[in-house]
Amino acid sequence: MHTLIDRCSRLTARLTVLTPLALLLFRVFVALAFWRAGVVKWSDPGGTAYLFENEYHVPLLAPAVAAALGMWTELVLPWFLALGLGTRAVAAVLFVYNIVAVISYPALWPNGLWHGLLGADFNDHKAWGLMLLALVALGAGRLSVDALLGRAPGRR
Repeated sequence: MHTLIDRCSRLTARLTVLTPLALLLFRVFVALAFWRAGVVKWSDPGGTAYLFENEYHVPLLAPAVAAALGMWTELVLPWFLALGLGTRAVAAVLFVYNIVAVISYPALWPNGLWHGLLGADFNDHKAWGLMLLALVALGAGRLSVDALLGRAPGRR
């Protein structure tokens, strides 16, 4: 029995080599999703204004402010995330942004927010949220600007 447990332990220890790649793929996957949404907002300012005035119900912000903030968040932060620069902070901001996006757009949860949370509604947002949460918890990994800056001379 110990042999099987030892083999499993050695195998799982070897699999940790995949962690930097997994974190890189999380960063790039989420960054592309948010950046594409920002490009859509940038390319159709009239449609974006309409959506924020009539469809999206962002709490505490005027529609024009929410539209501009949303567009710039989606155009700028994904670059930081993909490069792995300030990853934990950027991922935390995008995690909250993702929650606000889901709450602000009731069409994403036709069966109700709580039912959709456990059901099949807004699955993309759930996946992005989980990846962002992992990046907040684990950081960018070795394949990132954060890691390069951490290795700079004079730093521990």
